[in-house]
Order: sequence, then C-alpha cells, then structure tokens
Amino acid sequence: MLKLYQFERTWGIPNLSPFCCKVETYLRFAGIDYETKAALPTTAPKGKLPYIVDDGTTLADSRFILFHLKSTYRDLDDELPATDLAISVALQRLIEEHLFWIALYSRWQYTDENWQTNKTAIFSALPPIVRDLGASVTRRNILKQIYGQGTGRHQSEEIFTLGKEDIDALATFLGSKSYFFGVRPTTLDASAFGLLINIIGCPIESPLKDHGLTKKNLVTFVDRIMGQYYQHIT
Repeated sequence: MLKLYQFERTWGIPNLSPFCCKVETYLRFAGIDYETKAALPTTAPKGKLPYIVDDGTTLADSRFILFHLKSTYRDLDDELPATDLAISVALQRLIEEHLFWIALYSRWQYTDENWQTNKTAIFSALPPIVRDLGASVTRRNILKQIYGQGTGRHQSEEIFTLGKEDIDALATFLGSKSYFFGVRPTTLDASAFGLLINIIGCPIESPLKDHGLTKKNLVTFVDRIMGQYYQHIT
C-alpha cells in the first residue's frame, strides 16, 4: 500500500503542512488507498515533507508526487479543457509560490505568539534540549528563506496587502461553485484546500486569516471538504 510520510496531525486539521494536506486530499479525492506515517523533514529525501513510498519507489515534492498519482492511479484533471488546465496551473502557482510565503511569514515571523504556537505543534515531541535548538535553527533558516524569496523584505502591512489580494482572487474565481471548476474536485481544489485550511482553520492569528474568514465561499469550500473527506480524522 502507498505510504504517505508527513507531519503528525495537529490543530484538528489534516496537516499543518499545506503540501502534506494537498497530497492527502488528492489521495482522498481520487479514492486511492494509502496509509500515513509520521515523519520529520530531516528524514525526507529532499529535506521536506511530504514524500511517498509506492511499490518500492520513493517520491518527494508534492508536484512530482501528484504527477505519479495521476499517471499511476487517477488523474482528477482528465476532463478539464486546455484553457482550464492552464488556469489551474496559474492558480496553483499563486497559492504555492506566493500566498504560501505570506502564510509562512504569519506562522514563523509575524508575532511571537504565532511562533510559539507553531513551535509547540512541530517540535513538542522532541527532548527539551533538542527541541529548543532544533526549533531555533529551523526558524532562523526559514526566516532567511522568507527574506531571500522577497516576502520578508516588506513591512507587515505590505505583506498582508499582497496576501489579501490573493485571497480575493481565489474567492472571485470560486464564486458560487462547489469546486473551482464546477461540481467535482480537481488538483486545484486539493492545492487550495491545503493552504486555505492552514490560513483560516488553524490557531495562527493574522490579518490574512481575518480576511480569509470574511470570504464565505472559501469558508464553505473548506468546511465542505473537511465534512466530506475528513470526517474521522483525529
């Protein structure tokens, strides 16, 4: 059986990693049997979660994992016309290469309260000395990444202005539809759900979360997927 390696569940959501959540949600959308294994990035092939092991093949990075799932099991995008596929790719990049960094900033840098909540969720299972050292080193590295990517060079108000613009774009495109392209879920829905639940459905407080919660269609979208596909998670 396919094994999905990801962070332990916490906060009552599928995963604190948007990318782990994305992959697991795709698996559930597609009806693919799998089992989860708790892991840390230090054990992952590319130093990041998630990764999968499927029939002796190990794959890391959510994009390459989904390529494999589509070619080996089921392609949720197989009925989308070329123009919708292009829109799907563009919106996934908005979610995963832009909005993600603003959510990351919210969690690791915006306030000390958010950082402590994040630290507890990720590192609490480790022994105290290892926990504190590992958390400090990891945070320093991630803050360097946020700055290097460009988001960390802005003021907080500027960062959240950009994030709100992304949220508005997603809310506008979703409109009154159940899913982004209609009545059945696709890859874009897995990607969007993975990040949106990590913005509006976890105890990380920010203007980005506040703005997301004003978008009733996005809230309903997240609640629908939780209710239909994650009824029994613990």
